[in-house]
Amino acid sequence: MQQTNQRLLKMDHGYNFRELGGYQTADGHTVKWQRVIRTATLAFLSKQDQQSLVDYGVNVDIDFRSNAEVAKSPDLIPASISYHHLPVFPEDQTEVSKSEAEIKAELAKREENGYQHMLDTYQEMITTSQSHQAYQAFFAALLANTSDKQTLLFHCTAGKDRTGMGAVFLLSALGVPHELIKQDYLLTNEALSPLITDRLTKAQNEGITGTTLESIKALMTVSSDYFDTAMAAVKAQYGDMAHFLTDALALSDQDIADLKQLYLD
Repeated sequence: MQQTNQRLLKMDHGYNFRELGGYQTADGHTVKWQRVIRTATLAFLSKQDQQSLVDYGVNVDIDFRSNAEVAKSPDLIPASISYHHLPVFPEDQTEVSKSEAEIKAELAKREENGYQHMLDTYQEMITTSQSHQAYQAFFAALLANTSDKQTLLFHCTAGKDRTGMGAVFLLSALGVPHELIKQDYLLTNEALSPLITDRLTKAQNEGITGTTLESIKALMTVSSDYFDTAMAAVKAQYGDMAHFLTDALALSDQDIADLKQLYLD
């Protein structure tokens, strides 16, 4: 697994593989390298890719996908990596695991477009109990992964929404400033650029145009508006991110201190 720049990690049959190391906290610490990485699906990894995960130190795989997504495209990982299935939603709310034809059919049944659907999805990641339970278990796994020589990996299908918010919650708990957290979230559009272009070209080749094409683009990308919707929901429901972490995700002051001890230099 090679670093194509400071943050993006290159895999032969994977995309949106990214380090969370190197981010500075507000009080002058730095997130440790090779402790946590965020990725898209692991369903297509070659044997070489799988060995790259082992060589990088990955020992835990957190999968935020729904039961149907996992059944359709199970992770391909070595036996040495501990697998944890923590579905954020009962089904793929982000729609990214579906084909262009399936997305078109879904959009035809709904009154809302892809953009509005994504705003609703981000609201639900903040407010629903299943989402809370998944992220609570995510933090439990982070707290249990105590060796500096081990790396926890977390992912969904495209590694942009469920994974993106997982990164938001973790970096917030570690004290990384809001602006840097948002930058990490939006980096997905760069990391997924070839995939986004391919999906949109495929849709156009299938005769999809206009508002439906725009909806597919909205489902395939991340947006400042999505991030801001989640943050507005946090503020409305919990007052601020610190209270969201303690009230919704059940993190104690000691948990936060332990996370900083484990993941910050």
